[in-house]
Amino acid sequence: MQLDAIDLRILDELQRDGALSNVELARRVHLSPSPCLARVKALETNGVIDRYVALANPKALGLGLNVFISISLRTQSKQSLADFEQRIAEHDEVMECYLMTGDRDYLIRIAVADMAALEKFIMEQLTPIPGIEKIRSSFALKQVRYKTALPLPTAPS
Repeated sequence: MQLDAIDLRILDELQRDGALSNVELARRVHLSPSPCLARVKALETNGVIDRYVALANPKALGLGLNVFISISLRTQSKQSLADFEQRIAEHDEVMECYLMTGDRDYLIRIAVADMAALEKFIMEQLTPIPGIEKIRSSFALKQVRYKTALPLPTAPS
């Protein structure tokens, strides 16, 4: 799908506030409501807009500890990677999981209440996963920047 300047303005507004009404969105991007809604539907149909979410405040939910955990697996077989990925996806604490460029390393980010919850997660949820060789944790001392809006390309001329 080729995105024009109006599509990019729609995306920019919706990334800032996904709860905007179509009427308000249309006003902000200088369209009438019907063509604005048609463009939004096209962005959804073409997979440019993946989904709409509400972003909860972790501290308000008692999840004050953000931890990055590097996990090395013993082997890098297709099956061991698939097994790990399936098992790690079962845990609500896991906010993100990435296969890194290293041979067998994953990086996960978890949100937990405190050190006791972290210890429980590592001991009861993480270490029982077969094939894990090494676990290394790093704590976020302060969140300097957090955003969910992706950088958008410039519109074609």
